[in-house]
Amino acid sequence: MQIPDKIVSLNNKTPYKTKDRIKYMEIIKLELDEKKHGAFNLYVDDKKLGEMTVSIKPDLLTVYHTGVEPEAEGKGYAKKLLEEMVAYVRANNMKVLPLCPYVHAQFKRHPDEYEDIWKK
Repeated sequence: MQIPDKIVSLNNKTPYKTKDRIKYMEIIKLELDEKKHGAFNLYVDDKKLGEMTVSIKPDLLTVYHTGVEPEAEGKGYAKKLLEEMVAYVRANNMKVLPLCPYVHAQFKRHPDEYEDIWKK
């Protein structure tokens, strides 16, 4: 496959060059139902590879679970989901109730980084 000199968006994905092919960056979407329950879902090439399940109230986001498909483990996707959730919470002046073991562990390991949003 020949790499073009200019890279343009294809099918709403953001491609970038690698040595011998075009690779697509992951997309994280917050997808909620009418009760504000749902997840931050991570997609790569339209395949869902990770999720962080949440529920949202006006000033509180509760995180229940973070999971990544086995074939996607070790690529930092759980951390990317955490970063996306934290950015959303800060942008919306909310607090986080971290019931998810992964998120709770990250909050405990890095309390200074999350103290402004941590609902203890």
